[in-house]
Amino acid sequence: MAKSMVVAGVMSGTSVDGVDVAICRVSPAIDASSTPRVKLFGHVGSAYPKAVRAAVLQAMDANAISVAELSRLNWRLGEIYADAIEKAQSQLGLKAALVGCHGQTVYHQGAVEKYLGKPLRTTWQIGEAAVIAERLRVPVVSDLRPADIAAGGQGAPLVPMLDYCMFRSAKVTRVLQNLGGIGNLTAIPAEGGVDGIMAFDTGPGNMVIDACMRRLYEREFDRGGAVARTGQVVPGVVEQLLATEYFTSLPPKSCGREQFGERFVSQFIAMCRNAARDVRDEDVIATATALTSASIVDAYRRFVWRHVGQAAPLSRVEFVAAGGGTKNGTLMGMLRDGLEPLGVKLRLMDEFGVPAQAKEAIAFALLAWLSWNGLPGNVPAATGAQRAVVLGKVSYG
Repeated sequence: MAKSMVVAGVMSGTSVDGVDVAICRVSPAIDASSTPRVKLFGHVGSAYPKAVRAAVLQAMDANAISVAELSRLNWRLGEIYADAIEKAQSQLGLKAALVGCHGQTVYHQGAVEKYLGKPLRTTWQIGEAAVIAERLRVPVVSDLRPADIAAGGQGAPLVPMLDYCMFRSAKVTRVLQNLGGIGNLTAIPAEGGVDGIMAFDTGPGNMVIDACMRRLYEREFDRGGAVARTGQVVPGVVEQLLATEYFTSLPPKSCGREQFGERFVSQFIAMCRNAARDVRDEDVIATATALTSASIVDAYRRFVWRHVGQAAPLSRVEFVAAGGGTKNGTLMGMLRDGLEPLGVKLRLMDEFGVPAQAKEAIAFALLAWLSWNGLPGNVPAATGAQRAVVLGKVSYG
């Protein structure tokens, strides 16, 4: 029988800015009509060492990389995750009995493509879980996406299970938007069950903005959106991009650096330069920020409203943002300006007692607990899987 456990959830996302550890208590559902309960004790973030971050980015965007480099990076990340969990446990004065570790995505292909004569989807997260299990002497649930892909899903998004457990409402339709490297949302109609969830990746979150900042300003990100605030959105570029295949494709869908990495950034900057005369660097950053905002608003208009339309007129619609992008004031202002005319209220995850940076780590704590107890963690309505499945692989400490 499932029991209450203290679980450490570990997340390192496509922004590659570091490792987030959330230590939570996860408890069984009270009855058949409820869901598991999650209580956050605390959250601690750790930055990647500069050389490690560079190695991860290189691995993600490389057309070719040696097996030796990938193997070494896998084991080095295992040590970094173990360090981050130990740091969190020390700072919070808690000891986890179980770890859920997402790992670092180095490749994700959610759409079917033919390879060696066979159509397939694939995903790969690295960070050796055996290292974490040995260091902490507790079981580690890792590699959580492949089981969903094997069941015909896209392996993403996996956060909707947490969204449903923590944020569903009888009176309010909620859209939970994460602003990490990639943007993803979960739409939960008021009074809706788990089968009524819609969830998908909206496109780039911080990824294109950050990459443009590195190229044009040699900075890792646009702090507070200060650079974008001084620029002008280049006319026509965002509209042209929103007409391309990924943005117009129906959910379920997922994306990553394969769609919006360095190759896309080169094309994006060229589009900005060619669209108008005297385009300044700050105009490129403003346009990248507008692409993130507009893709989210467009996703709501194009897909989400249709999905929640029957419930939305009878209930409030709240758009709840989380992730590192919430610190970008210019991006949040653009989102607010795009959503409010639609009658949608923009809120921050922090208002619900969940730090914006902690949400995905909390999600992987919940998923680890579900897997440890033999319970499904994916939401087929979100990923497109044929059935609900138990996620992950276990390394015993």
